[in-house]
Amino acid sequence: MISYCKNGKSAQVLACPQETLNEIFDSPEVAEVCQKLTGVDHDSDEAKVLKQGLPLLMFMANYTDGHRHAKSAVPTGMAYLDLDELNGEDPREVWKRLVQLLIMLELEHLIVLAHVSCSGRGLRIVYIIPSQFDILKPTERIDQSKQWLAAKLGVTDDSKTKDLARGSFAVPRSYVLYGPDKRLFEESVNASVKEGSLTPSPSFPLTRLPVAFPKGKGSDERDGNESPLPLEGDRGRLFPTHYHGIPFTDIIAKYWELNNHGFEPTIGDRDTLTYQLACDLRHICAKNADWLDQVIPCYNGFPIEEKRAKIKSALSSEYNGFPMRLRNVLNALSLSPGPSPKGEGSEEPDTNESPLFLEGVRGRLPMGVRDSIDAVGPSLAMPVVTAICPCIGALATGVQLDVHGTKRGLNLISYIAGDFASGKGGIDPVVEAWMSEVAALDKMYQQQEEEWRAKKRAAKNQKNQPEEPKLPVRWLTLNNTVANLAERLANTEGKHGFSFTPEADTVAQKWKSTMCDFSVMLRQSYDGSKFEREARSADAVNVHIEHLLWNVTMCGTPDALYRVVNNYTDGFQSRIAVARTPDNTFAPLEDKPYVLTDRQRDRIQQVAHLLPLMYGEVVLPKLEAKGRAWVERIRLETMKNDDRTRARQRFRVCVTAQRMVCCLMLCKVCEGLIQKHGLSGAEAQLKQKPGLWRELLLKAQTPTMLEAYDVIADSLLENALYFFRDRIENAFQSRDYAGGLNGERQKRGKNDSIFERLDIQFTFQQAMQHSVAVKGSNVTHNTVRQMLKNWRKQGLVVLDQDGNYRKVS
Repeated sequence: MISYCKNGKSAQVLACPQETLNEIFDSPEVAEVCQKLTGVDHDSDEAKVLKQGLPLLMFMANYTDGHRHAKSAVPTGMAYLDLDELNGEDPREVWKRLVQLLIMLELEHLIVLAHVSCSGRGLRIVYIIPSQFDILKPTERIDQSKQWLAAKLGVTDDSKTKDLARGSFAVPRSYVLYGPDKRLFEESVNASVKEGSLTPSPSFPLTRLPVAFPKGKGSDERDGNESPLPLEGDRGRLFPTHYHGIPFTDIIAKYWELNNHGFEPTIGDRDTLTYQLACDLRHICAKNADWLDQVIPCYNGFPIEEKRAKIKSALSSEYNGFPMRLRNVLNALSLSPGPSPKGEGSEEPDTNESPLFLEGVRGRLPMGVRDSIDAVGPSLAMPVVTAICPCIGALATGVQLDVHGTKRGLNLISYIAGDFASGKGGIDPVVEAWMSEVAALDKMYQQQEEEWRAKKRAAKNQKNQPEEPKLPVRWLTLNNTVANLAERLANTEGKHGFSFTPEADTVAQKWKSTMCDFSVMLRQSYDGSKFEREARSADAVNVHIEHLLWNVTMCGTPDALYRVVNNYTDGFQSRIAVARTPDNTFAPLEDKPYVLTDRQRDRIQQVAHLLPLMYGEVVLPKLEAKGRAWVERIRLETMKNDDRTRARQRFRVCVTAQRMVCCLMLCKVCEGLIQKHGLSGAEAQLKQKPGLWRELLLKAQTPTMLEAYDVIADSLLENALYFFRDRIENAFQSRDYAGGLNGERQKRGKNDSIFERLDIQFTFQQAMQHSVAVKGSNVTHNTVRQMLKNWRKQGLVVLDQDGNYRKVS
């Protein structure tokens, strides 16, 4: 049973039966204080004073002597997640999303109370600690269970429990999202959980949870402030009735339309077709038999027990990746599924990348990145993230990330491939928003250069010529020459240059005769290595760059990609992050096309403004461990399939993905600072505390960011193989390529030379035969005679009287 203190300063602990808790929730004073807290800074002294006036609810412990201190604390078997970092999201929306996860993970029976925190910006979830943590000490039990539940839900709660004498400030009734559950007031909470194991308790019916069904046909909508009572129409619906906003009824109807000529199963084929439908739907129903039983109808009088038997059989059948039948259905409904679950899909990339490749983490991505995706739509989430990461890396030019022990800048090259009218043009204004400050400075520099050119033309025949200014223009056009581009990159004052082209054919045409130079410069810029260019003429460009820093984003059609990347063994291909736009050939026209709004542009520019203030080296151990685990997983998968091409691609994909995720994490750091201090305050914090960003970046290694790493790395690898697998394999198998694949054996043995192959005594014909065996059919009699002559001069062989040769021992 829980207890409470009358306010934050009081040490006296009182029992808190259900009636008392209801009085606290309905108290006008509590509502007034919480209303004031929404208008003050969460960490300010004013907020701390206001909080002290709120009742303090003691969920984790009761106290034998009636006073709040650690010595008399007796654990209640409950704990709570304290989620303050919600990335600016509405706590009620976050709770709706977490409800679906709790149901799918079958953890909903643990929750006894959920409410918005007293600040109005956080979320507090009170839960019963599962029995598997009983062997730990009380504080360890709470911390370990919090980490376990947070990881399950994909959220972060870094708070540590120093002792059990910690309470939670009370909130008004309007803040309560679920509960209070009756088990809050039971004498022995642990027993009630153990007896029920992991099955839902009768006092905690699943239908009471306010499941957040997306708006759409057939959805039941409620105000987030309403009490989560069961709706009459939803009784018995224990699982979501929609998949990403599409009702399962619509999905099943379209399924039969595409796969059975529009006919539903009949008495003659209902067994087979119900089994087939269950095999396909299990991929979007969490492989849960009860969920499938809810969404699959009993066709043509099919007995429910027989239907459930078919579902059970389908769940036990082999997994072969995401089914194409269901993929076609979702594509037809303007929605495509996420990637196949790890270990269940085939190793080959699909022929059409999922538009919702980042759907699992999209809502939890940081400010700026989230706005970029919203500006182009969820179907272009992966392409736009791939496009903006070089922008972020160029803006955070002072950041060096340690990957596998090597510290390099966030050097990135990306290519967005898509057919004409596939939506690539929507990425252009997003890139411009990220680079707007750089573009504004460059415009000023270019104006100064124009003034210099005008003066030079005016002084054409004069003795004193105006000196050419060396201005740090950073946004560089790709419609340029090698010399001009190298000179520009030398004048960036050690910062990243950046280039963007919406038409990759600009590169293919302008650099057609010097594509090798383009490849070399980009390869060196990815590595941040030294670049030099010498010329004898005094007027020619001479460049010496200690670390070439140049990030590039290109958009174009797939055939233009092959004109830009035309060598598949020099390493240029493996350094490019390629993303694909989805196939929108049959997609309906949007009623409200996605465009970049002023608010989205402003939020992007706020993040972009803070990125240049971050300087220094950083080691991200969790991200590094994630990258190593991914590389090892791909190594084992490719080894089993002897897939050399995929195995080699993993090395640089790992590095690129780590750099991209680091870019996202830097945006998360900026978002946290802006939310806490405002834009000007965040800027002041970064200037006054140069190491602050590094501390916050280490904390930004959240499960969401690490999950994004897997998504990005898998996408990069699949796209590289989709576009280049055949070309890479043909290039490495070519006779013109003298690589390790054609001649792995390096150690020369006894029979590798012609001399060692021959017996002690041998004839000219024997020498001829072995020469042909070793050197090929181009060997002539004259070459063999010259070889034997050289051996005789060296004293290796002598010529006997019978005309044969004998080795000298």
